Amino acid sequence: MDIEFARTFLAVAAAGNFVGAATRLHVTQSTVSARIQALETQLGARLFRRGRGGAELTVEGQRFLRHAKTLVQTLEQARHDVGLPAGFQGSLTLAARIALWEGYLPRWSAWMQQEAADISLRMEIGMEAEMMQGLVQGTIDIALMYTPESRPGLGIERLFDETLLLFSTDPARAWPDPGYVDIDWGQEFHAQFSTHYPDVPPPARTANIGWLAMQCLQQSGGSAYLPIRIARRLLQEKRLFRVEGSPAFTMPAYMVYPTDRAEKNLATALRGLRELAVEEQRLAK
Repeated sequence: MDIEFARTFLAVAAAGNFVGAATRLHVTQSTVSARIQALETQLGARLFRRGRGGAELTVEGQRFLRHAKTLVQTLEQARHDVGLPAGFQGSLTLAARIALWEGYLPRWSAWMQQEAADISLRMEIGMEAEMMQGLVQGTIDIALMYTPESRPGLGIERLFDETLLLFSTDPARAWPDPGYVDIDWGQEFHAQFSTHYPDVPPPARTANIGWLAMQCLQQSGGSAYLPIRIARRLLQEKRLFRVEGSPAFTMPAYMVYPTDRAEKNLATALRGLRELAVEEQRLAK
């Protein structure tokens, strides 16, 4: 079986439709359709139920999902093992939103060096869509994000809650602020924001990650909702100021991981993330 057939199948399962899978794989929709048809012919079963709402896995497709992940994971593991540095017996790939690399995940990396020194780590920054695809395809072992999507074979576990506060570069800056930078923290945050600020006009500046918004604020001023965890240093240096009277919002941070794998290395990594999440919650108080 062509491994690209398995990758394409997993991409469609992750995206929920052929168009999204084609975008993620950087191929045409007709190529995706042709690969799925060829795969269904080889297996003698229909894998997806097509409709206006997208492509839904059939019972046979759900059965094949585990095998497709195993095929891709075996290839990826082979690539990792062949390229492992001397003295290492395994590898793990962890991807996360950039905000979670502030403090929390570097501490996890140090924890892994102590608890599993023979495991090579690949650490990446990602957004939800690409991380979910990587998890389904087996190219990512663990992902940390704010708005995960439910997928067969993946566990979703709440680690800790981020506290987002409205910060400004000038304590006398008026609110609503025309210099406000809207950060894509996910649907849950935007629902909370819209409830508290129903009359605020659409922002002139938007950013998909908090780090980018912080660079804009430091360069040209303005305001933004940021996790207290990543704004704490600038707050102490009086380069950012809390906007008085603004509400605090909460945003859960989740880890997503395969539930059909029982490797010791994966279990160790998950244990470290859980232990440090308890400490992260304590530091946030």
